[in-house]
Amino acid sequence: MGCPMGGVSEGWNTWWTAPAHHASRGLRSRRTVADRGLPSPPLLEVIVFGTASGHRSHRSSFRVVATAGAVAAGMFLAVGCGSSDDGPGEAAGGVPVVEKGKLTTCTHLPYPPFQFEQGGKVVGFDVALIDLVAKNLDVEQKILDTPFENFKTGAFLNSGECDLAAAGMTITEDRKKNVDFSVPYFDATQALLATKKSGVTSLDEVKSGKKKLGAQAETTGESYAKSQGFDPVAFESSDAVINGLRTGQVDAVIIDYPVVQGWLKDKANAAQFALGENIETGEQYGFSVKKGNDKLRAAIDKAIQDARADGTYDKLYKQWIGPLPKAQS
Repeated sequence: MGCPMGGVSEGWNTWWTAPAHHASRGLRSRRTVADRGLPSPPLLEVIVFGTASGHRSHRSSFRVVATAGAVAAGMFLAVGCGSSDDGPGEAAGGVPVVEKGKLTTCTHLPYPPFQFEQGGKVVGFDVALIDLVAKNLDVEQKILDTPFENFKTGAFLNSGECDLAAAGMTITEDRKKNVDFSVPYFDATQALLATKKSGVTSLDEVKSGKKKLGAQAETTGESYAKSQGFDPVAFESSDAVINGLRTGQVDAVIIDYPVVQGWLKDKANAAQFALGENIETGEQYGFSVKKGNDKLRAAIDKAIQDARADGTYDKLYKQWIGPLPKAQS
């Protein structure tokens, strides 16, 4: 639970907008955005750190439980008060957790339909699947918003900030060098989304028409674009990707197909953008844990496999993503 702090709201709607001099230095926030299952969420922690990625767009606001004066560039700052119960612990089956009674998940928001904020809490397909893991372990899921580039290195897993990472993350051999993955839980494809004004429907047309291509940084979409000879504009988040398309920074983007599906459900987006080619890359998503954390990895695998066997997976897929692929239905 949070400690009493003068002038700080315990609600979920307290926001602080970063001053211009903070934004120019590349500050981003890592937010404690959910304590799953609690009727009255506790005060949110805010951890702020500097990045060197000044060429990317940055979020301008984050939830706060401290004054803006507590923010310092280039260093970690945890806001809140400690408790004798806040340290590491064990969940059911002897699974180690970084915080007693919690299963702490690192994610990167927003990335609908896998994880995004709705009605004051974080929801989505990934969130729902990890809730199943937490239930089996008799703990509650706690979600931290972190930069996507750290998922490749496993930095927040190795530092003990999080137990696992769930961020619509593709299993790759390169990433396996730094983290251990669960069994695959989603088969993904990439898609091209372009402005209707551009008239392009394929990467070949993007190239021949000398159009500007964008992608989310550190993703397989960006890697694929580079493998095809493009130098895509890199955006920090999926929100920044769609905004770049909307504001004319790029003519087309390559990103995971379910994300595009979600965007096109919005009438304004559907009027402005057109779905181009689907790109089969053979990629699969997995949840990652610290190297050697076999007990937690096994617990995640069991939850996924049980959900597939008893129909829960299909139910969640339809709820958050849409109709099942023909091979699955």
